[in-house]
Amino acid sequence: MASFDDIVLTGDPRLTQRCAEIEEITPEIRALAARMLDDMYLAHGCGLAAPQVGELVRLVVIDCDYAGENGTKNPYVLVNPRIIVADGEERAFEEGCLSFPGISVSVSRPSHVIVEAEDLDGDTLRYEASDNLMAVCLQHEIDHLNGKTMVDYLRPLERMRALSECKRAIEEGVLPGETDYEE
Repeated sequence: MASFDDIVLTGDPRLTQRCAEIEEITPEIRALAARMLDDMYLAHGCGLAAPQVGELVRLVVIDCDYAGENGTKNPYVLVNPRIIVADGEERAFEEGCLSFPGISVSVSRPSHVIVEAEDLDGDTLRYEASDNLMAVCLQHEIDHLNGKTMVDYLRPLERMRALSECKRAIEEGVLPGETDYEE
């Protein structure tokens, strides 16, 4: 069952660790992917990486098309995703993260990305995105698998400010997926 309690929040060391390759797609990996999708939809996120639910494996779920209760779900499950190409003009995008409730930060990333990953059947698929939310989401979630978060892109003072605001938001009960916290 999906739960906000599943989401690992900032400060947890698992968010800073590189995740292990998935050697075999087992029933446990399939169950983890299903749980991650449930958690992502519950929090109205568009992506979630395994370390965000405490599992240090290279697994990501994404759905940039889902628009809430009556929206059509179009989920992607990426096993061992790897960025093949990240190029194009750098674009700044206001990013939120389920592990950092209450805040969003501006992150500059390449505007074009090509990612290869396996699906849950073990087939290798290639995803290409340019100048859209999917391009940002692919890079953001794969960063998580490498122990990097959106606040790592900020200058030190900006990072301290963002983390302080996030901490206050968590103390006030802001839930994962809520990014418009006002003090």
